[in-house]
Formats: sequence, structure tokens, C-alpha cells
Amino acid sequence: MFSSKKPPAESLKQSLKARHMTMIALGGSIGTGLFLASGSAISSSGPGGAILAYIAVGLMVYFLMTSLGELATYMPESGSFSTYASRFVSPAFGFAVGWNFWYNWAITIAAELAAATVIIKYWFPHSSSILWSLLFLVLMFGLNFLSAKGYGESEYWFAIIKIVTVVLFLTLGVLMIFGIFGGKPVGLSNFNLGGSSFHGGFFAFIGVFMAAGFSFQGTELIGVAAGESENPRKNVPRAIKQVFWRILIFYIFSIIVIGLLIPYTNPNLIMNNLENIGVSPFTLVFEKAGLAFAASVMNAVILSSVLSAGNSGMYASTRVLYAMAKDGLAPKKLGKLNSRGVPINALLLTTGIGMLAFLASFFGDGVVYNWLLNASGMCGFINWLGIAVCHFRFRKAFVAQGHSLDELPYRARWFPFGPIFAFILCLIAIAGQNLGAFTGRSIDWYGILVSYISVPLFLAIWLGYRLKKRSRIIPLDQCDLTTRPASEN
Repeated sequence: MFSSKKPPAESLKQSLKARHMTMIALGGSIGTGLFLASGSAISSSGPGGAILAYIAVGLMVYFLMTSLGELATYMPESGSFSTYASRFVSPAFGFAVGWNFWYNWAITIAAELAAATVIIKYWFPHSSSILWSLLFLVLMFGLNFLSAKGYGESEYWFAIIKIVTVVLFLTLGVLMIFGIFGGKPVGLSNFNLGGSSFHGGFFAFIGVFMAAGFSFQGTELIGVAAGESENPRKNVPRAIKQVFWRILIFYIFSIIVIGLLIPYTNPNLIMNNLENIGVSPFTLVFEKAGLAFAASVMNAVILSSVLSAGNSGMYASTRVLYAMAKDGLAPKKLGKLNSRGVPINALLLTTGIGMLAFLASFFGDGVVYNWLLNASGMCGFINWLGIAVCHFRFRKAFVAQGHSLDELPYRARWFPFGPIFAFILCLIAIAGQNLGAFTGRSIDWYGILVSYISVPLFLAIWLGYRLKKRSRIIPLDQCDLTTRPASEN
């Protein structure tokens, strides 16, 4: 008797092409942060403040991307964050970073399911939220269940939709600014409204800085996908070089266009959320150009962005669970692969947790869900902090063990300034998460707890594992710099 069932794969499939890698990183950063949050950023801090905040965060992300690029090209690992942290800092740090990263993206799935059901109500106001969420969850699961290439291909087309929208917006906006597409040239009157392009003071700027940080989260997905790239030592540096500048240009130029065409005092800019697609700054500009169908089109684009984020969350959290299982930081069963090289048990667990977290939004007026979401909000900055620490330790260990920097397939510039600068800005972002809770007449302890809960949780997991396993910081000369064979080796 012969079985038609294919045996499980021995390792992940290296099936992601260069175009997939570029679009995974690009698509991971262009979403509701640009299409919706950019409006409230301009409203609270003025166009000048918004631009300055996005440039500051952009510089931080640039250094983080180059740090991750150096790590991912030398040691391409799927779900790499826990692996790098375990090898270059300590197993306890890797354990905490890995579970923090998984939690961040697993809860993102729930958040995007909730967002998608709100968006779909634009067309079907009386439909069932549960049915739509199940449909979207099945779609995300199916794309990830097929193969890594299935995820990469879907992200490629999701990203194309977003890029086309932004390019069209910028082209149309520039024509409107110069009076070529109807109306008169706008000049700088809206940009310098009230004699200045800055508004709201220091705390408003810090708030926009936080929002900008959340907007850029997702660029690190390229490090997760490196282990399944056909040629990581070529594709990862190429993607990093292309993606950063495109993202920065898209965000900065979009804010300039919005700031020139729409006064930052426009009350519609404050109302930007998923329930008010019609007042997205993109929608406002398109409608100003006379495109009556702008709201429906932007609703569809934002829906694709939300599904893209959920799809990426499914992929990223599954791969980091797989990596931790291989490194002994998670149950071994989570390292099981199906015949297509997909970590099936990790995928099933992540899908289940994402759905349970989403269902929590229907109980107790969403209190449990909001706690989960708030706890997840800061996890992205903790992930970035981990990247900076891992790169700093890797480079020091690399030199301490007698290696030449010429051996690195890709070398991050400005070391050690880059990771140190990123580390400091990440700390500022974490500390400034909810400064308003400290500045009132009385301290808002509930607001502090909700905003900062991720920090003590991360420290508790790290220190708890360290005490239980007697884990210590690994000396630089003992850090494991060996890499698993890649297809190009």
C-alpha cells in the first residue's frame, strides 16, 4: 500500500523572490498610519511638526533597517528576532523578545479583524460582524497555509494597490498645488496658517512622534522573511535600500501635499478613524479634485491595507513561534512543518489566539480587547529596541572573535552611532507613550497602567526565565556566529 500523503518538509521553503521581499517591507509600513493618522498628525502639530516627527522616526527606522540588514544577510533566519537575541545577548532575552514579538503580531490579527468589520459596514451597514471576521480570518489563514510564496504573492499585490494609490494621490496633489488641475495655485497660505507651520507645542510633537512610530512598524518583517528568501544575501540589502527611501518619500511628500491643500485647522482632519473614511485626508484631497467616488475607493484601499496587516501578522507570528520551537524556547510541536514547509501547528495556534482576542471585543464593552490592544501597542517599540541591542552585540562579538568586517555580506553604516541612536529614540518613544497621564492636576494611574503595561510584562518574562534557567549574558567571545546553510552558500 502506498500513501498519497506527502511527508512533512525538513525545513522552510526558500521561495520568496526579490520582488516579494521589497513589497513585504514596503507594504508593511504603508497603511492606515498614512491613509488616516496623517490627518490627525497634521491637525495636532501642524504640517511642520508632522514632517519633523516623521523625519525623526524615519531616521530611527533607517538605522534599524540597516542593523537588521546586517544581521539578516549574515544569518538569514525565519522568525529571526528571538534567534539573534538568544545568540548575541542571552537565551532569557531571546525568550522575552520572541514572545513579545509573537504577542504583538498575534494581537494585530485581532485588531485588523475588528477594523475590517468596521470598514465593511460602509457598504453593508446591517451585516454580521462575526461572519465578516470569520471570512477574513479564513482568507488570512488560507494565504499562509498554502506556502510562504502564497503569503509573499498576496502581500505583493496588496502593496501594489497601496503604492498606486499613493502615487496617484501625490501626482494629483502636485497638479492641484500648482493650479494645473482646476482652481488656482494654493501657495503656502495653508502650510503657514497663523504665521507658522508648527502647532500645539512640545507635547503635540511627541504625540505625533508616537503616531509616526506606529505608522512605520512593519518594516522589520523583512528580517522575519529573510529565512525564506531565495537569495537573502542579495535580496535583503536590495529591499532595504529601496524600501526606506520610498517609504520616507511617500510619507513626507503626502504630508506636504495635505498640508498645502487642506488647512490644519480643518475639523475633518481630527476625525480620522475607521468609522469616518469619508474624512480621510486622502479622501478630502480626491474630493477637492472633483472625484465623487473618492470615499468608496479609499474605503476599498484601506480595507486592503487592513487585510494586508492581518496577513503579515499571521505570517510573522507563525514564523517566530517556529524559530523559538527550534531554539527550545517554545514547545517542540510548534516547530512541525507540513509538506509545503509551513509551520502548521504554529499557524493554528496563532489563528486561534487571534480569533479569541477578536471575540473579546464583544464582551464587557470591549474592555478586555482594549487592554490586549494597548498592551500590544508598545510591543513594536520593544521589538525595535531588541534589534538595536542585538546588532550592537553582534558587531562587537564579530570583531572580538577575530573576524574581519570584509566578511559581512552587508555592512550597516554609521556603527556604533546607528544602533545607539535608534536605541535612545526607542526609549524616548516608550517613555513618551502617555505623557498626558503625568501632566494633569492628578496622575492618571489607570492611563499609565493601560499605556505602559507591556514594559513590566516584558521585564517579568525576561527576568523570570533568567532566574528559572539561570540564564546569563553571553560573553562576546562565546556568542554563536555560525549560520545555517542558505541556498546561495
